[in-house]
Amino acid sequence: MPMDGAAVPDSRISIPVTGMSCASCVGRVERALAAVPGVTRAAANLATERVALQLDGPVDMAALVGAVRAAGYDVPEPAPVDLAIEGMSCASCVGRVERALAAVPGVTDASVNLATERATVAGFADPLALAAVATAAGYPARVIDRADADAAEPGTGREAEAAELAREVRLAAALTAPVFVVEMGGHLVPALHHWIAATIGTQASWILQFLLVTAVLAFPGRRFYRLGLPALRKGAPDMNSLVAVGTLAAWGYSTVATFAPALLPAGTVAVYFEAAAVIVTLILVGRMLEARAKGRSSQAIRRLIGLQPKTARVRQGDATVDRPVAELRSGDLIEIRPGERIPADGAVAEGASWVDESMITGEPVPVEKAAGATVTGGTVNQTGALTIRATAVGRETVLAQIIRMVEQAQASKLPIQALVDRVTMVFVPAVMGLAGLTFLAWLVFGPEPALTFALVNAVAVLIIACPCAMGLATPVSIMVGTGRAAELGVLFRKGEALQRLRDARIVAFDKTGTLTEGRPALTDLVPAAGLDRAALLAAVAAVEAKSEHPVARAIVAAAEAEGLTPAPVAGFAALAGRGVQGEVAGQDVTVGSARLMAEIGAAPDAGAEAQAARLAAEGRTVLFAALDGRFAGLLAVADPVKESSAAAVARLHAMGLKVAMVTGDSRATAEAVAARLAIDAVVAEVLPAGKVDAVRALRAEHGALAFVGDGINDAPALAEADIGIAMGNGTDVAIEAADVVLMSGNTAGVPAALALSRATIRNIRENLFWAFAYNAALIPVAAGVLWPGFGVLLSPMLAAGAMALSSVFVVGNALRLRRFAPAP
Repeated sequence: MPMDGAAVPDSRISIPVTGMSCASCVGRVERALAAVPGVTRAAANLATERVALQLDGPVDMAALVGAVRAAGYDVPEPAPVDLAIEGMSCASCVGRVERALAAVPGVTDASVNLATERATVAGFADPLALAAVATAAGYPARVIDRADADAAEPGTGREAEAAELAREVRLAAALTAPVFVVEMGGHLVPALHHWIAATIGTQASWILQFLLVTAVLAFPGRRFYRLGLPALRKGAPDMNSLVAVGTLAAWGYSTVATFAPALLPAGTVAVYFEAAAVIVTLILVGRMLEARAKGRSSQAIRRLIGLQPKTARVRQGDATVDRPVAELRSGDLIEIRPGERIPADGAVAEGASWVDESMITGEPVPVEKAAGATVTGGTVNQTGALTIRATAVGRETVLAQIIRMVEQAQASKLPIQALVDRVTMVFVPAVMGLAGLTFLAWLVFGPEPALTFALVNAVAVLIIACPCAMGLATPVSIMVGTGRAAELGVLFRKGEALQRLRDARIVAFDKTGTLTEGRPALTDLVPAAGLDRAALLAAVAAVEAKSEHPVARAIVAAAEAEGLTPAPVAGFAALAGRGVQGEVAGQDVTVGSARLMAEIGAAPDAGAEAQAARLAAEGRTVLFAALDGRFAGLLAVADPVKESSAAAVARLHAMGLKVAMVTGDSRATAEAVAARLAIDAVVAEVLPAGKVDAVRALRAEHGALAFVGDGINDAPALAEADIGIAMGNGTDVAIEAADVVLMSGNTAGVPAALALSRATIRNIRENLFWAFAYNAALIPVAAGVLWPGFGVLLSPMLAAGAMALSSVFVVGNALRLRRFAPAP
């Protein structure tokens, strides 16, 4: 919880305190908090476990929490409050809302996202008070209930907004078209100008334009004045303020020229109604296109939510009833037909089938499911009927957790956003000041009619400036990038991991369960001359079935996979440190080490010994088998390397990264796996604490480090690394310690995540370059910098078109990330 330095202004707040059990505890907590500078009164309530504080000045929240904890009690971290914010149009709006929320007593951190139109607020403030403050700042807000957030359909608000904007565009275009044709057509076609003057007359034409343009500004354009003028009055102008001032200036000047021309200097009487109308229409077109594009940017979340079926067939006694998914309970027996989506996480109680899990893991191959197998809500049952017992429903399902992770990543801010925030704090006031200077400069130094030139160029400066593009440059790319990652089975738990992962210079892997399958398997079985392989495997497996050793289980599993049923065993004996013996079908079977073979006089021949040495050098565990005291063959067991690991390491090398392996396994085994995968550095035989030291050493040598692991013993290294990447099939502890989760457990996800991180940051930089270059280049042009040398001025109408398209360009560029595909 980011409490350091967070100050609370003069007010009252209430904080939760746990651990109080009696009146003495209450008094102790009250005295501890009352001693914090700025606190005038503390009143603890034992029943509600809350303390009401009266403050007379700024108070550091960290000091309050520290005082409670020093007294022997705790302040639980409150759940963040999510707010839906309406009316934000640019980065200036974001900054204004953040400042308003941060000033609320008890707030420790406030982050506002323009692309998602949400605010996330940490601290102890009342959610309704937060919504009220944002609304009072000019941006209507409502609290999002986190219990219902997962079921909410993102993008529906933008679809409604886009539909409303489309209606306003049609109305604005219908009203603007006659004005544009009459005024601009008269300039381009002199005959049309003369015809208008001879028929309805210039004055009547101007009055008609006044009526039409006033309707444009009052109805489809009213959003700019409803939001922009109050912001201007509060001394905090935004994008809407620029449009409002620019169009009102053109409309006001034209209105005076129409109805009171005597008030204007001679030679300056002219109307610019068409400029005001076209500006409003073009900017509405841009807002409409932007709303549609931003709606597409949330399609990944919508697709994830769409994976959840609406109802489920629940078995109740001998009957089956349809029940809404929201009413499912853990333990319910749910029947699933072929082709249906699984409505909850659970375990198969009856039936067998193949399940398509690609929408969760990104892996296209269906997975076989039988009794006892786990299934994930949102996946598709393919061939057989299943009955599952629900183990997680609602917000506890894997799908719901994925949606929350993606939403949290999309709502976060990257470090690269800090520069944008600093610029946008002063951008709009600076543009308004520049527009004022432009007006004065043209009025004083411009050619006649100076007032006309001054007005046109000042309006162009106001309209051309586009803080929208700067505000959208980062969040919309994060939104699309993290959404695309989720579709590929890569979850960024923290948005800033996108930027940090891009900076990685070395990737360190855990071995067991990450590069390898994580479970021993029989890799080699070489029978002696004249012996049948299946018969030997069946005999060895029969004896090993009596052992609990992991190597024994691997041999038994291999026999079962080949359809061999172990025969009964008599006289079983486990020979500590050497092997096992038993009688199978009247035949003595001995399995174990070379030393055991020597003891019973069944030493392997030279060829078998050479083969055993080669397998051992590859990191495999070698066993020998004897039947009736004669050497019968050798077996090798190893934790097999995942099929995807070699390609993943090769891809990382192609991306210019170093690859290391950090494992607690023996050096011989680690070196064998590293040689097979062409890994650059190996750190072996280390405990969990040693993995942390290895991460630090590798980082010191190579730079920013990403660590990939799956087990509890990997959690410290995942937390220590610059970027922790957890395999989705790993432990909850590892996943909680990580910044990125690979849902499939496939190592191919590591280079995919890195490539997507690089593509997203590159996309953000392209957007930022466009946003800053656009404003830096065109604002001076709008001010008239090209006039002295080239006689070129920028029409306010062209400025409006350029401004509208700049935001659409940024969003459209970000949408290219939806087509991202990792290299094979």
